[in-house]
Amino acid sequence: IGPIFFRGYEVGEAYNMAINFVLSNPELSKWKYILTIEEDNLPPPDGLLKLYESMDDYDVVGGLYWTKGEGGMPMIYGDPAVTPLNFIPQVPKSETIQPANGLGMGFNLFKIEMLKDERLPRPLFVTAQEFVPGIGAKQYTQDLYFYENAGKLGYKFACDTRVKVGHLDPSTDVVW
Repeated sequence: IGPIFFRGYEVGEAYNMAINFVLSNPELSKWKYILTIEEDNLPPPDGLLKLYESMDDYDVVGGLYWTKGEGGMPMIYGDPAVTPLNFIPQVPKSETIQPANGLGMGFNLFKIEMLKDERLPRPLFVTAQEFVPGIGAKQYTQDLYFYENAGKLGYKFACDTRVKVGHLDPSTDVVW
């Protein structure tokens, strides 16, 4: 199927609308996977096939891309082998499948069955910036909010570092 676009919405809201559209569609909800591609990401031609190769072992596999700008960081968050749970950016390992606690959402292949899991809090994707008295500041992008909740349920994620995804800054035409 061709792309489904949700423009002009807050990013977490757009992802929720897209996922809900797929899950509520009688035909699309029967498919095994959903691929997210953000409009400023430039995946390689063989990227989807490479992500698909790892789907037996993981619930989400994403391509390797970096945040935009000088001093950007890889969007591979947290090493599952390290406790406590964290979302510290990992240094990418060359040409491998690298387990992670979370990923950016720019080019990811998701198992649809995971997204149907009723144990996951709804909405699935929330962008949060809040201060909780006695606890402190809590900030989440929509992706890490989802990954924290899904990871607590035992779902597994990885970055396929063979899949190098450009991250376009349209204001400068620079690809990071």
